[in-house]
Amino acid sequence: MKNVTLNKALFLKINEIIKKYESDKHNLLAILLETQDLIPKHYIPIEAAAFIGDKLNIPISRVYDVISFYSALNDKPKAQHVIKLCKSTTCRVNRYQTVRDVLEKELGIKMGQTTPDGKFALEYSACFGACDISPAFRIDTEVYGNLTEKKIKEIINKYKEV
Repeated sequence: MKNVTLNKALFLKINEIIKKYESDKHNLLAILLETQDLIPKHYIPIEAAAFIGDKLNIPISRVYDVISFYSALNDKPKAQHVIKLCKSTTCRVNRYQTVRDVLEKELGIKMGQTTPDGKFALEYSACFGACDISPAFRIDTEVYGNLTEKKIKEIINKYKEV
């Protein structure tokens, strides 16, 4: 997957995020999370990390310490849509393996892989609080539950069309 080159508009948006948090280095995590949401491949490019470090007057190594510590942050490009399949006890009892099999078949990849076009990635996830609608998965920030083979195919096709 190709890395993103930051343009002036993205740097301006990152600067606005930093200003929103009053250029306070104690808000580094929040700044990084919002910055990552701006980047099409959902990661923090080195140019962005250096810019943030410079604006907050902290070394880039400290910025990367935070990026590498938190699993919600990425230093490498991710797929356009990350599908996270819950593997908690409730979802396991409620056919999560069937959901996994349908996802893998529909996307032509296995868990832990990304489609060749970079559009989808499949990952397991710890519980994200959707036990009442298990089995469940999350695509980006949207949660889907009470999954059937038909419903999974409809959801995936909706994202393929975008």
